[in-house]
Amino acid sequence: MRRRHLLGMAAAATAAAALPLSPARAAETSPKVLVIGVDGFVADRVRDANAPTLAKLQDTALDARSLLYTQPMAPTSSGPGWSTILTGVWPDKHKVVDNSFGGNDLKSYPDWLSTAKAARPEIQTWAAADWKPIGDHLFGDGIDATIVLDGDKDGYVEHDATIADETEAHLAKDAADATFVYFGQLDIVGHADGSGSQNYLDEIAVVDGFVSRLLAAVESRPTRAEENWLIMLTTDHGHLDSGGHGGDSLIERGTFILATGDGISAAKPVTTRLVDVAASALIHLGATPSDTMDGRAVTHEDSDPFQTVKLQPAVTEDIDAEILGWSPELPQGWSRDNAKLPEGGVTEWAGWSLVSDAFWSSAQRGQNRETFVRGRGTFAVADSDEWADTDAASGKTFDSTLWTPPVAANAKVTVRLTHLYRQEGEQRGEILASWDDGEPQVVRTLSTDVNGPDAIDVDRPSDAREVRIGFRLTGVNNWYWAVDDVRVA
Repeated sequence: MRRRHLLGMAAAATAAAALPLSPARAAETSPKVLVIGVDGFVADRVRDANAPTLAKLQDTALDARSLLYTQPMAPTSSGPGWSTILTGVWPDKHKVVDNSFGGNDLKSYPDWLSTAKAARPEIQTWAAADWKPIGDHLFGDGIDATIVLDGDKDGYVEHDATIADETEAHLAKDAADATFVYFGQLDIVGHADGSGSQNYLDEIAVVDGFVSRLLAAVESRPTRAEENWLIMLTTDHGHLDSGGHGGDSLIERGTFILATGDGISAAKPVTTRLVDVAASALIHLGATPSDTMDGRAVTHEDSDPFQTVKLQPAVTEDIDAEILGWSPELPQGWSRDNAKLPEGGVTEWAGWSLVSDAFWSSAQRGQNRETFVRGRGTFAVADSDEWADTDAASGKTFDSTLWTPPVAANAKVTVRLTHLYRQEGEQRGEILASWDDGEPQVVRTLSTDVNGPDAIDVDRPSDAREVRIGFRLTGVNNWYWAVDDVRVA
């Protein structure tokens, strides 16, 4: 039965039995997870604030920056953001598309603490938040103890301080196997004064103090030597310099996961996404994430060959030169067939190119490119719309094919990928198979929108030894096709 943790009452908890130390620390110590959520936190502002703890974490922890979706998937607002953090799935699954939480499917995608409790009933789960809708809609029955305050009604300054006090005490004396804590005042300051204001920096300093205290509470635990901690700091969205969020600018879409703990080394991965908070927590606790979850461990080592290509700034596109997010180069063994592509289009989109989310979405905001949230780091894009943005390409047909390296063929070949395909008019996307470098055969034609993982089974001709898979896009100033994590086996 769920029980509320009332202020002034200690949470009932029994410390986990101490386990003996050994060289295999992570395997033989008790796993613990702490997730600290700060609403509306722009990570780039830390260096300008008096925030020594956060600045040190950005230097010594795993600092993973990423971008959110925008409309039509969901705006960059708190309801979708915290639902994504706590459930580990994107808004097209949990269906939280605004702060009303109306029409959601959270029953199908519970919070990660409740999921962990279901998998391991013996652990203690604990959560605190002062944005009341989190408690009302996202804290599930699997959380042993909760603190839910109403910052909108009573103010966040005192409630944030109360939550810091309660969480510090909880971490010092309870089992604290799985803990989530939320602070809301930074978002209030962001709305009132903007993320470019001194008041915003001053509030980051307050958050820094909270984080410092919680980290110290973990380190002061009598059983700390017998524990294996994963601590993650994250946020639901960014804030404009002038204040506000919900739109599709890079600063509003900005999120991060700052991870520290036993066995976590300093790193700045580019393939992490916000859904990885929940998956990382579950994996660390020994509770296998379901196949329906979109996330993976923050420490996952990506083997996608697209990540091996060094990206560069724009050549002709009017995109911030600080965004190193495009390359005409392809990984070893991959190739591009532009034999049927006319001259005269935009250089960056002359056939299939490798890009980052920040670069591609900056080419033209508000055209659904931002919804390719399942793409990670560097991915391949064919964009007939952006290619045609010159007079010389007007009315001409975009036609380009991306080819994988040859792969030894079994009786049945399976092509797995994650892709975003946006359909318009006579545009067509084709997945091709070329056996032993023979004439390409169409194995699937795309003529409707696609956004997510996919798998295509291809029968091998009896005498074929190897296969190459191609992705061909044709269209006249239509839309685009983004492809990531292609695996042929």
